Amino acid sequence: MAAARVLYNIGFWIRETGQALDRAGCRLQGNNIFKEPLTRHRPVINLYEKVPDVHQDAFVAPSAAVIGDVQIGAKSSVWYGCVLRGDVNSIIVGAETNIQDHSLVHVGTTSLSGDGSPTVIGDKVTIGHSAVLHACTVEDEAFVGMGATLLNGVVIEKGAFVAAGAVVSENTRIPAGQVWAGNPAKFLRQLKEQEAAFIPKSADSYAELASIHVKENSKSVEEILGQSPSEESAAGVAVQ
Repeated sequence: MAAARVLYNIGFWIRETGQALDRAGCRLQGNNIFKEPLTRHRPVINLYEKVPDVHQDAFVAPSAAVIGDVQIGAKSSVWYGCVLRGDVNSIIVGAETNIQDHSLVHVGTTSLSGDGSPTVIGDKVTIGHSAVLHACTVEDEAFVGMGATLLNGVVIEKGAFVAAGAVVSENTRIPAGQVWAGNPAKFLRQLKEQEAAFIPKSADSYAELASIHVKENSKSVEEILGQSPSEESAAGVAVQ
């Protein structure tokens, strides 16, 4: 771990030094072409020896940040402005799960029991906008509402429902088929049949929607500008 960090830092400073020299040379020549008009933000970021494992069929929005020891399953989606930071422990996201805009998923080094504290999210889970999940477990087909907070050691069982804005205290277990709400979150009622049916439909809907965003975000510059590569080549020949 220490050796990997040293090598990473050496490589970083070599690259930065080279880029700085290139910029200085361009300035001396009166050439400002080195100025980068696009963001340097990277949605998927290695951290030392930790490399995110994102399934080829998953969608990670360009403005999201998936960092370090993170695994994301097929047809899952991480939406705009989300942060999944697997630096001091791991994050596992199953298949067909959606983590909606501006949500934060993090981990812990230790828990009250003395164990490590990863975050594990199952299949077909919906995590609403601006939710915060920290060192917790969300089982398959569970639903976490907008702005909800899950603290260390929380377990949301399969098919359970956390209401919008709820704060679930450390080491709380929410049983399957129940709705919890409030701060601190308490049992509210049993999940209604139509609500239980909605959870997997929500996951399916977001998986379909993600495929549209994947297509749009994969467009080339020419496609965005409304000009195909062949048209651009023809235009270039005509100018010459």
